Amino acid sequence: MKKPLIIPLFVLFCFPIILARCSKPLVNKELQFGIWASQKNLWDEAIFRWKKVLGSNPNSAAAHNNLAVAYEKKGLWEDAKKEYEAALKIAPNDTSIASNYKKFKENLEPEKEKDKKEKDEKK
Repeated sequence: MKKPLIIPLFVLFCFPIILARCSKPLVNKELQFGIWASQKNLWDEAIFRWKKVLGSNPNSAAAHNNLAVAYEKKGLWEDAKKEYEAALKIAPNDTSIASNYKKFKENLEPEKEKDKKEKDEKK
């Protein structure tokens, strides 16, 4: 009677471990596919892939950073800022992410000034 229970219990306990080990290569493939898509200016596809990575690995600083870049390219400034900040929270010492965020903020300042100027002209 005990033998039939051994196999289901073994599968029950080992399956999550096996799944976790298999998911890392899948995450890397999605990250790489997103990078490929971004190089082809397929930003919606890249966003889809990186969101998919975050669905299974919400602590992927790389996916947050890449998603921020994609949002920045699409002009979605608030979304980009949120993703950069999430990436930096996960990996505060990552110089690439910090550099991207710094450039983002520098590029955003002229955009804010442009918006303010347009509002002033409408008055």
